[in-house]
Amino acid sequence: MNTIQMENMLGGYDVIGHKIATEMDLFEISKEGLPKSALLSFSQSVDMSVKSLTGILNITERTLQRKKDLDLLNENVSEHILQLAEVYSRGKEVLGNLDDFKIWADTPNKALGDKRPFDLLSSRYGVQMVLDELGRIEYGIIS
Repeated sequence: MNTIQMENMLGGYDVIGHKIATEMDLFEISKEGLPKSALLSFSQSVDMSVKSLTGILNITERTLQRKKDLDLLNENVSEHILQLAEVYSRGKEVLGNLDDFKIWADTPNKALGDKRPFDLLSSRYGVQMVLDELGRIEYGIIS
């Protein structure tokens, strides 16, 4: 897990207000809640519309619009954003760059039941399946 890359995707220490070095840091950040600005930074970092992101996170755009940039998101949404940052960071690491990861994530994958990896990101189980598949790719395991 590239925690520095995850932290940067979320806007860095200045936005998050916390360093990400360990899984305990991720736990604590999710408990405290990420600020809305971290979600917006992530959206820009991975070039994903806020509309697409709110669809994955199962929150409405209107709910997000009502929040100020420094307002904290709830624990579930914060945890999900951290998981997405982990997936995108891992995908970039394994496939070499973000563009190649996004192409891979938008392509149906036999190992994932012919679903696009992107379509699985709305569930923590789907996130885990995508991370597992990236691990198999990294180690050259055909699935």
